[in-house]
Amino acid sequence: MTDRILQNALDLSGHVLMAMPDMGDDRFTRSVILICAHSEDGAMGLMVNLRTDDVALSDLAEQLDMETAPQFHDRPLHSGGPVEQERGFVLHSPDYHSAISTMAVTSEISLTGTLDVIEELANGKGPEHALVMLGYCGWGPGQLESELARNAWLVGDAPFDLIFGTPDARKWEAALANQNISALNLSSTQGHA
Repeated sequence: MTDRILQNALDLSGHVLMAMPDMGDDRFTRSVILICAHSEDGAMGLMVNLRTDDVALSDLAEQLDMETAPQFHDRPLHSGGPVEQERGFVLHSPDYHSAISTMAVTSEISLTGTLDVIEELANGKGPEHALVMLGYCGWGPGQLESELARNAWLVGDAPFDLIFGTPDARKWEAALANQNISALNLSSTQGHA
């Protein structure tokens, strides 16, 4: 399947990237990135397995002057990536649709990048499953294809349970296992024929 994806590289939306060992950028070590949009103009994705250390969801609610339900503060805040880290996104189940802006990433995963979904979650409403994120991962035209050619990433499916039902610390191994790959079998050195 991966060969088919690489042959038609404009089809990566709705797939995950799994960082290869020693990819050369510590920001992406053992990362799993859900590609939300991909075209000849570039790609945008969200890292689904890295929680923020310096900002809590309660800080975000306070900054936005939101009244919140108690369970809202228990939600983790994720780092979606190193680009525009002050910008918020919510990956969520398709049971929620913003009147302003929601896009389907897969049939089971949607993305909303507007404040209304955060307000709904803060009030104890909104989607049943959600990851709240700050920042995103971005690639310019041809950049992601170049990284794939250099073996920086593996490409795989993005099942609902991987994104919403797997603990963050296990998502990299679980994403590999979904492709029948063991992390122990990955080489940290690249080779080309």
